[in-house]
Amino acid sequence: MRKELFDHEITILRDTFRRLLRRNANTNLAKLINKTHPADLAIIFRYFLDEEQKHVFSIMKANEPTAAFLVELDDIILQKLLEEENSERISALIRQAPVNDQSYILGNLNEEKAQSVIDLLKLEEKEEIEELMGYPEDSAGAMMTTDIFTLWQDITCGEALKTLQDQEDAEMVFYLYITDDDGRLTGVASLRALATSQSGTKMRDIMIKRVHSVRPETDQEDVAKIVAQYNYLAVPVLDESEHLLGIVTVDDVVDVIREEATEDFLQMAGAGKDREILLKSSWENAKARLPWLFASWVGGIIAANIIGAFEHMLESILALAAFIPVIIGMGGNIGTQSSTIIVRGMATGRVDTGSELKVLFKEIRVGMILGVLYGVLLGLFAKLKFMNSDPMLGFVVGMSICASMLIAVAVGSLIPLFLRKLDIDPAIATGPFVTTSIDILGVLLYFMIAGLLLNI
Repeated sequence: MRKELFDHEITILRDTFRRLLRRNANTNLAKLINKTHPADLAIIFRYFLDEEQKHVFSIMKANEPTAAFLVELDDIILQKLLEEENSERISALIRQAPVNDQSYILGNLNEEKAQSVIDLLKLEEKEEIEELMGYPEDSAGAMMTTDIFTLWQDITCGEALKTLQDQEDAEMVFYLYITDDDGRLTGVASLRALATSQSGTKMRDIMIKRVHSVRPETDQEDVAKIVAQYNYLAVPVLDESEHLLGIVTVDDVVDVIREEATEDFLQMAGAGKDREILLKSSWENAKARLPWLFASWVGGIIAANIIGAFEHMLESILALAAFIPVIIGMGGNIGTQSSTIIVRGMATGRVDTGSELKVLFKEIRVGMILGVLYGVLLGLFAKLKFMNSDPMLGFVVGMSICASMLIAVAVGSLIPLFLRKLDIDPAIATGPFVTTSIDILGVLLYFMIAGLLLNI
């Protein structure tokens, strides 16, 4: 119900924008832009034509909502909007944004243009942006905010409250980060703990000393796991000397979780890993999916050659051909299911290092149960459907689908686990790679069992 209401509101808003655009009512457009939440405006831009996007964007003022809107935009739309803008307007637009958001926006520009924008910013902003852009793209350092608020461990709670009242621009003051004389992080205290403590109590007495932190080079996915596991609102980023460089806040982590999940789903489906593939042209879309489908094409050629090699069997018992699609399809489905379960388990931390064998044997047991069940059902169907064929046909078909599903589960589970050992993203294991290998093994196994039991 909520989703339907949201979609209805977005549709009304989109149609309102388009009516004003047709009338060229720039004054009313500016008023509507000011009343629209940046996140909603970013969604509406997906429905606009290129010219409509440029028109609305040209009206937008250099203020904080516009900076927030730029961060919410899909990368491909952001790049198109900024590529034709001059450096002066871009610098004016992002000046209102936090440094980590400025870094993100500039990361969507080519190197030369990004540098020209940086040169127009204040010296302090330039240094911070260049530092953030120096970190790997998907790291904690690249996404952290440096507008942080710290307190000395030996000041009293009363003094801390007075200091806090002067920090209007501090990010995420729900957590108060406590440092020692050398500026090293020694603990963290909640705003609630500060507000409910006696004014004469020192910060060191109310702080939590064991703090979960990350390094600036830590992968963003690992940061997301920490936030999800411990339900934190922010995670501190420390250098090698334990000095606080910045914090990664939960709003950025939510974006990371969505992005990583989208990448995994696309890879598992064999559609590349471009999160914005729907916004790209047909040619770019096809180009991204081409190499992934090549694996299926190669697998199909190999499977066809295997079937061709056993052509004499098909000529002797034509009924064998009728069950090839079932054996391939069932094996591919259960193999993909196992791969998806394993990859998802790795992403959520449920499949940890050391528990691989336990998970593998569990999946094999599942494959055995389902294989026997469907083997019996398919064997009985073959017996009844082809009563005039070899009496062993039903047993061959039942054995084949059971063995195919068992191997499919093993392959679907082993490949992601093996790729993780090699430090390769396990998500690429599913889709074409798993189904193709299972198709080949399933067909080969089918004809081998038929050859042994049917005396062809």
